[in-house]
Amino acid sequence: MESKVSEGGLNVTLTIRLLMHGKEVGSIIGKKGETVKKMREESGARINISEGNCPERIVTITGPTDAIFKAFAMIAYKFEEDIINSMSNSPATSKPPVTLRLVVPASQCGSLIGKGGSKIKEIRESTGAQVQVAGDMLPNSTERAVTISGTPDAIIQCVKQICVVMLESPPKGATIPYRPKPASTPVIFAGGQVRADPLAASTANLSLLLQPPPLPAYTIQGQYAIPHPDQLTKLHQLAMQQTPFPPLGQTNPAFPGLDVSPPASTHELTIPNDLIGCIIGRQGTKINEIRQMSGAQIKIANATEGSSERQITITGTPANISLAQYLINARLTSEVTGMGAL
Repeated sequence: MESKVSEGGLNVTLTIRLLMHGKEVGSIIGKKGETVKKMREESGARINISEGNCPERIVTITGPTDAIFKAFAMIAYKFEEDIINSMSNSPATSKPPVTLRLVVPASQCGSLIGKGGSKIKEIRESTGAQVQVAGDMLPNSTERAVTISGTPDAIIQCVKQICVVMLESPPKGATIPYRPKPASTPVIFAGGQVRADPLAASTANLSLLLQPPPLPAYTIQGQYAIPHPDQLTKLHQLAMQQTPFPPLGQTNPAFPGLDVSPPASTHELTIPNDLIGCIIGRQGTKINEIRQMSGAQIKIANATEGSSERQITITGTPANISLAQYLINARLTSEVTGMGAL
């Protein structure tokens, strides 16, 4: 199977997702969309670019394996061309490698790494490309970034081997795809002054604090990292300091009569019906734990006929919402990977 895939002769349809910065996306699209149109026509692959005013965009490539390899080759050579053009105006003498970031379901990353890192080492040695699998999942998803660096030829060989792994080890359970967040919108004040949205800035700072911490704060189980209880306690304390629902009559002691708690906002997400039970728990025990730990108000919509998903509405400060999402994702990950309750 591996040799057939490596020769590009296996007619299996795959979908590969790439994470790109705005400048990279612009290079792929080209003037009036000419570059991406040419890539679609010559490779035979479907190439879709996510919408939205985001610093990062998702580029989805779908098609038979040989079409995907052609599309990747065209993207890698286009990026190398961009590097060469940028170096003509630069004093740098050594050419930096081409770098691509794949977005891969976390449940497939164990197969990609291999026992004791054996598979990823084999891919590095046989292709000459550098391959790094992120330790943490991308925000609000069950996917991880896989970064590939090297010459275009090394990257193409590397992608072929990754496709083999993905075909041999399909994702387990439901995958929550990563969706890049839009850039914060400015607030226009009287007089035409433009300032960054302070709530968005607050959210950005809090999201940095609430990113899953480095590995020492985790216990490793297989290829998955489980947060220590004391780490969740720190996140809980941060959220409780900023709860938007203070006891009645409570005000800031420094400014009597003034309530300066951050304003409440609302975030919505959808969860597959077959996973909603692990979020609710027996007689609502799990969802109540998440409410208490995060300080957020969480409402789960009733199941609607014909829909395979349920909507969850989270209300609170950015810290409350981030922690609630963190805890919900932890529950989903434990269910999908079969690791039991966190």
